[in-house]
Amino acid sequence: MKRYLILLLTGLLLAGCAASPVEDASTPPPSPPAEEDQSAFAPVTIPEPEPDPRQETIDDLLSTMTVEEKAGQLFFVRCPTVNAPELAAEYHLGGYLLFTQNFKNTLGDWLTAEEVTQAIQACQDASAIPMLIGADEEGGVVIRASRNPNLFEERCKSPQWLDKHQSTEYNVFARDSFEKNNNLLRFGINVNFAPVCDVSTDPNSFIYDRTLGKDAAATADYVAAVIRGSNGAQIGVGTVMKHFPGYGDNTDTHTGIAIDERPIETFRTSDFLPFQAGIEASDGTAAVLVSHNIVTCMDPDRPASLSPAVYDILREELGFYGPTLTDDLAMNAITKFAKKQEQSPAVLALAAGCDMVVTSEFQKEFSQVLTAIEEGILPPDRVDEAVSRVLGWKYDLGLLS
Repeated sequence: MKRYLILLLTGLLLAGCAASPVEDASTPPPSPPAEEDQSAFAPVTIPEPEPDPRQETIDDLLSTMTVEEKAGQLFFVRCPTVNAPELAAEYHLGGYLLFTQNFKNTLGDWLTAEEVTQAIQACQDASAIPMLIGADEEGGVVIRASRNPNLFEERCKSPQWLDKHQSTEYNVFARDSFEKNNNLLRFGINVNFAPVCDVSTDPNSFIYDRTLGKDAAATADYVAAVIRGSNGAQIGVGTVMKHFPGYGDNTDTHTGIAIDERPIETFRTSDFLPFQAGIEASDGTAAVLVSHNIVTCMDPDRPASLSPAVYDILREELGFYGPTLTDDLAMNAITKFAKKQEQSPAVLALAAGCDMVVTSEFQKEFSQVLTAIEEGILPPDRVDEAVSRVLGWKYDLGLLS
């Protein structure tokens, strides 16, 4: 028994020795753990953004402007028939809008092409910042320059007339816009207050004769073609899409307040479509003019041109961030409203989000805008935003180097 225990213990000891691995002297020792990769924490060099000549030009010019110069740039005014260059310099005006009388002399005779060109150039020479020079050359009912036979061989045709003579070989609206706006440029007119984007199919409505006279889809195609044609002009002619948010069949705001009670769905499925088409076709040379209609679904208390809600819809819903203009603030729809409010219509429009006011009474309105800036009624950020859009429009039209 004793012998058996000795043999058993000996066997267990031998088995334990066999279970222990024998270290091979030829096997290299394990490598130390790799050092942590530090490349992920190395500083990253962010390339400098490419310079934006357009923004640099705007910023540089804005930084040198006086309050009076900024205020003046917010005005696109009816051009006076006397002392136009002197008044442009005195009030630092952003633009002049020409009417039929600006193409005639004091005797009522039509000016020659050379005389028109010289008169416009005199205004530009008097202005420290190049001016926008505009005309309502819609064609048909509303024409200015083409009434003068010394400037155009014939009067510009209406959209409805052009539509009846549409060619299968080319888009007649684009071609008409290209030719008309190139001709305007010859005399120094760099903005055409067209196209009319309003949708109207009722021959009895006030705005009908100035429209295409067709539904929203057809009007949208027309507007896009006009914008594309204008963009093909020599250095670009500014266009003005009007009258946002859409005139509809409302009464004439030249003579009084017009109230539009249509639902917002009507605008989204119809009236907005031509403006959206024009915005998409524009390369930055288009502006939007806002009407004086009171559109109750957007703002029941204010005309559209004086309503922050309307400008918000144009910016946020339609995505338009270019310059906005009012219709003429001397129209009765606005003068009656502003009189009740006991406020300046120009100040109301600019505070609402407009960038340029169109008015015949710019001297009185200029002083009121200047006072509103000095008193903080028009905050500096709002003024600089509007002026920047005006300067950006001028840059895109080749007026600023």
